[in-house]
Amino acid sequence: MAKKPVPRSSKLSVYLYIPNIIGYIRVLLNCLAFSLCLRNKIVFPILYFFGFVCDAVDGWCARRFNQVSTFGAVLDMVTDRISTACLLVVLSQLYKPGLIFLSLLALDIGSHWFQMYSTFLAGKASHKDVKDSTNWLFRAYYGNRMFMAYCCVSCEVLYLILFYLAENQTETLVDVLSSNLQKITLISFLIGTSLFGWATKQIINVIQMKTAADMCVLYDIDKKHKH
Repeated sequence: MAKKPVPRSSKLSVYLYIPNIIGYIRVLLNCLAFSLCLRNKIVFPILYFFGFVCDAVDGWCARRFNQVSTFGAVLDMVTDRISTACLLVVLSQLYKPGLIFLSLLALDIGSHWFQMYSTFLAGKASHKDVKDSTNWLFRAYYGNRMFMAYCCVSCEVLYLILFYLAENQTETLVDVLSSNLQKITLISFLIGTSLFGWATKQIINVIQMKTAADMCVLYDIDKKHKH
């Protein structure tokens, strides 16, 4: 007996996947958070971090309800990059030198853009598929969900703490970090534990950009060689 064909999903049904709805909520939370960031230093970090936590929730829902979609993956990454970029722009206005945060923004956006494009050229389904990479740290980052979560959470926690600690627009980043690390408080503990994960994430971003750039160059070389 022939199997009945599986009905084709409509565009609307994909847009209304549970993880995608959570993604829309994340966008709204971020919009609300940044509209309040300069007026309420308590509400902003709470809304921002809650939106960040939703990132893990939508991934779990996608796997739990078998609602993994390319649209959802792109929405997830775009929301991550834009929210972090906006936070770094805000921090660049609160600390000196602001160029530090703008450089981190450029590295974050650039490395992920290179990685996404190289993934497309390689014909892979996900930018997290780096099993063929020769760099052990790069493989460990994308291959271990807990390690990747620690690095990502560390970055967001560190940035939110810096936002909370900013008193005026004349403070230097080094002075604020060093003065708080010398104290024995919850804030100093969180800064200390998040600095390693943050630094690891920046190293991985550099590795990611270089690896992806090499792949783009090799693609061009192979293309010319075939012709």
